[in-house]
Amino acid sequence: MGKKVRVLIVDDSALVRQMLTQMLSSDPNVEVVGTAADPLIARQKIKELNPDVVTLDIEMPNMDGLSFLEKIMRLRPMPVVMVSSLTQKGAEVTIQALEMGAVDFVAKPTIDIRHGLQDKTEELLIKVKTAAMSRVAPRADGPPKRAAVTAGPGYRATERLVAIGASTGGVEALKEVVCALPADAPAMVITQHMPGHFTASFAKRLNSQAAVAVAEAEDGMRILPGHVYIAPGNHHLQVVRNGSVLTCRLDDGPLVSGHRPSVDVLFRSVAEAAGYNAIGIILTGMGKDGAEGLRLMMEAGAVTMGQDESTCVVYGMPKAAKALGAVRSELPLSQIAGHIIECCQHPPEGLTRRG
Repeated sequence: MGKKVRVLIVDDSALVRQMLTQMLSSDPNVEVVGTAADPLIARQKIKELNPDVVTLDIEMPNMDGLSFLEKIMRLRPMPVVMVSSLTQKGAEVTIQALEMGAVDFVAKPTIDIRHGLQDKTEELLIKVKTAAMSRVAPRADGPPKRAAVTAGPGYRATERLVAIGASTGGVEALKEVVCALPADAPAMVITQHMPGHFTASFAKRLNSQAAVAVAEAEDGMRILPGHVYIAPGNHHLQVVRNGSVLTCRLDDGPLVSGHRPSVDVLFRSVAEAAGYNAIGIILTGMGKDGAEGLRLMMEAGAVTMGQDESTCVVYGMPKAAKALGAVRSELPLSQIAGHIIECCQHPPEGLTRRG
């Protein structure tokens, strides 16, 4: 047996601390080394116990979870999994926490759904173990500075379609890419592994920060340049072509590659609907969802790229796509938006080969 993952639980509810301890302790490879009722106690216990992962509540006395997360990421960067309430406000604050560097989040366990506790336990254990393996970068003081990308001569975004897939660490990565794009960027479709109404909060927050228009995708929505469409939680997003018009199609069919929404579903549809006019990008995330779909996009003539290992929170999905031969180039996260715009300054490779 390998080294145990050592976890500190930070939550002001004694009941939640007890439930999380029971859930995590059910795995022999995970050890709860301590609990704390507020961030002031947690700060001391982090120094004393040196945990691998912290689970962090958002609403607590003395200091709220976001303020404490900011201090952790600035002073002692380490993997943090947020424990979120399933409310609209909870979703909005959770998205903020992910932007600030939290690796992932889980729904706060409830005592009245005993039959569902086993499923929640499995999810919690997977996310805590993934967090323990993640790469957490130190934060500079203040918000990160993002240089907007500008287009050069010959720039034409109207015919191109960008498809992006991401999972663990994706909220922060997608924010960096999308917020660097100019208002006339090519149309973009995104699948980020995220449940329910969290995707609506994510889209709304990105829309308030980016030059492009960002929305949660709706069935039948027309795909236009300067717009970004995010797959809603629990629905697969596909792109379908009707003549020269591309539209979003949503369905709540079976899990694909273990997920709904699935990156593979999106990428396969883009390979068929957009072919060599597409750009496929796979970002940070655990597992291999999107690898096969990106290979199909490449075979259809699309430009394909992956986030490089050094800037991934979890180098799983890009690694799997690279192993399949589906990634033409790997780039640091900071260069991806610029490469998208650069691709739009040249005709698609398919046209070059045919012309």
